[in-house]
Amino acid sequence: MAGVSSPVRAPSPAPWAPAPVGTVRRALEPAALRARLLPAPVAVPRAAWLAPVLVVLLGAVLRFWDLGHPDAIVFDETYYVKDSWSLLLHGYERQWPEGADDAFVAGTPPEPLEGPSYVVHPPVGKWAIAAGMALFGVEDPVGWRFSAAVAGTLSIALVCAAGWLLFRSVAVATLAGLFLAVDGLHLVQSRLALLDVFLMLFVLLAFVALLLDREHGRRRLVARLGVAPGSPLPEEQARRRLSGGPWLGVRWWRIAAGLACGLAVGTKWNGLFLVAGLGVLSVLWDLNARRVAGVRHWLRAGVLKDGLPAFLAVVGTGAVVYTASWAGWFASSGGYSRTWAQEHPGEGIAWLPAPLRSLWAYHASAFEFHQGLGSPHSYEALPWLWLTLGRPTSYYYESPGRGTAGCTVEHCSQAILNIGNPLLWWTGIAALVVAAWLWAVRRDWRFGAPLGIFAAGYLPWFLFPERTMYFFYALPVEPFLVLVLAGVLGLVLGRPGDSVARRRAGVVVVGVFVATVLALSAHFAPLWYGQTIPYAQWRERMWFDAWI
Repeated sequence: MAGVSSPVRAPSPAPWAPAPVGTVRRALEPAALRARLLPAPVAVPRAAWLAPVLVVLLGAVLRFWDLGHPDAIVFDETYYVKDSWSLLLHGYERQWPEGADDAFVAGTPPEPLEGPSYVVHPPVGKWAIAAGMALFGVEDPVGWRFSAAVAGTLSIALVCAAGWLLFRSVAVATLAGLFLAVDGLHLVQSRLALLDVFLMLFVLLAFVALLLDREHGRRRLVARLGVAPGSPLPEEQARRRLSGGPWLGVRWWRIAAGLACGLAVGTKWNGLFLVAGLGVLSVLWDLNARRVAGVRHWLRAGVLKDGLPAFLAVVGTGAVVYTASWAGWFASSGGYSRTWAQEHPGEGIAWLPAPLRSLWAYHASAFEFHQGLGSPHSYEALPWLWLTLGRPTSYYYESPGRGTAGCTVEHCSQAILNIGNPLLWWTGIAALVVAAWLWAVRRDWRFGAPLGIFAAGYLPWFLFPERTMYFFYALPVEPFLVLVLAGVLGLVLGRPGDSVARRRAGVVVVGVFVATVLALSAHFAPLWYGQTIPYAQWRERMWFDAWI
C-alpha cells in the first residue's frame, strides 16, 4: 500500500494585470481547474480496501467482547444509566430512590420518583444510551453499554474514511483506524455508558461530512466556472466570470455536517469548541478554493457566497437539531424548569415563547453550574497532563483473593483504567509538531485540517484552570491526533517515486512501530477490560505513581 501521495501544488492565481488574449479562457478550462482544485486520481486495488474493513471488524470485536463486565455501575454510569432509562420511560430525567444503583445491577430497576432531576448535560447522548436499553433491556449492563460500543466502532470506520479523504492513501487510512481501534482511552470509553464517545462520534461525523463537502464544492466550482475548450465565450466575459465566481448552490454535505454538529452540542456543550473550529475550517477551504481558481475578489465573494450560507447550513441546522433534541422535555410538564416561564412572568428573554424561555433559563442555570465546577477530585487532570498520560482516570478497582473471580494467587486486582497506549500518545506529541511545520511551511492542508480541529477541541480547556477536568475530556480530539500521526507515518513509508530501498526502509520502520503499539496494547489490555490479574502484574503496569 502506498504512503502519503505528493501534495498537489496549486499555482498562484494569475496576476490581474492585462494578460495575453486567451490566457483567462485557458485558465478556466475544466482540466486546468481540476488540476488546481482537486486531488489527482489514485488507483487502488480492490483488495487493498480489505485492510480498513478488517481494522473496523477488529475494533468491533474489541469493543463488544465481554461487554457486560463488570456487572456493576461504573463511575459516572451512576448518572447516565438512570437518566437514560428515565428518558425512555418519561421523556425527561427524574430523581431516583436510594439504592437504585444496586437495583439496576440486580436487574430489577425501580420506578423513578415523581420529581425531576437537575441535569447539566443535554439529552442526545443519553437518548443514544436509551436506544441500547430499548433493544437489549435494562436488566443487563450490555443494554446500558451497547450504544457506546456501536459509537466507538462507527468512529473507527469514520477515521478510516477521514484518513482516505485527507491523504488518498489506504495505508494511512488503515493506520489511523488501527491506532484508534487499539488505544486504551478510546476502547474503555467505548465500553461504558458515558457521554464522551457520542460527542466524539458526532464531531468526527461532521468532519467527514465537511471533507466530502470540500471536494464536492470544488467539483461544483469547476463545473460552474469552467469554460470548455472551443467555447465561443469572449475573453472579456471570461474575465467578468472570474470577478467573484459563482454561487455553488445548496451544499447538502454541509447541511449534514450541521446536523452532526447539533447532535454533538446536544451531547455535551464542550462540543461548541469543536463546532466553531469545523465552521471556520470549512469557510477557509472555500475562500482558498476561489483564490486558487483565480477569482479576483475571492475574499468578498467567499464570505458572501460561501461564508453566509455555511453559517446557515452549519449553525442554523445545528440549532434546529439541538432544540429538537429537547423534544421529550418540551412534551412533558414535569421536566426540570419546564414551567419556569409561567412561574416567572416578565423575566428572562421576554420575547421568546414560554417553552423556549424556560429552556433558556434552564441553560443559564446549567452554564453557571459548569462555570463553578471546581471541586477537587483524586483523578482530576488538567489539560497539559492529557497528552503525556499524566493522570488517567480509574473507573473501577476490586481486590479479589485466591479462589474468587478467577484469582489463583494470594492477592489479585481487577481494574479499569482509561490509560492510552503510551507509544501512540507520546509519539502523537511529536507528530503534532511535525504537522504544524508541514502546515506552516509547506501549506499542506491535509495536516492543517486535523491539527486545527485538534487545537479547537484541546486548547480552550487551558482557559479554565480552576475547573475540575479529567483525561477522558481528550477523547473527542483523539481521532484527530491519530490522523496526524498516521499522516506523518505515511511520509515515513515514502512516496511512489522513491527508490525501492527508501520505501523498504520506511516499511520496516513503520512495521516495527505498529508491532510495538500492538504489543503495548496487549500488555495494557487487562487494565482496559477489568480482567483479574495478580496484584504484582497490576503494579508492574503502573509505570508511574500518577497512574494509580
